[in-house]
Amino acid sequence: MRLWLSAAVVTVINWLLKASAPLVIGGRKLPPPVLRLTALTAPVLLAGLIVTELGGEHWQALDWTKLVGVGAAGGLCLAKVPMLLAVAGGIVVTALIRLSLR
Repeated sequence: MRLWLSAAVVTVINWLLKASAPLVIGGRKLPPPVLRLTALTAPVLLAGLIVTELGGEHWQALDWTKLVGVGAAGGLCLAKVPMLLAVAGGIVVTALIRLSLR
């Protein structure tokens, strides 16, 4: 029971924190340094997620075929290919490399 209660409390606090930013900012515009900072948070979080998923702290267990597949998907995204096709391309590249190494 305590676990569910604590999860509910954390959920409500999270909702309140998320709702507080639009309420505090209102119709005002953010200063340019804050806009630049917030524009950088998504790529940094994505890079951290990729590094964690591909190898994390155990670089000996790094699967380089996944790394090539993620690179291929990223390259396709840079080439303005739709996201679904870019992900599918990364999967295909990874699968082809793994098949060729058998």
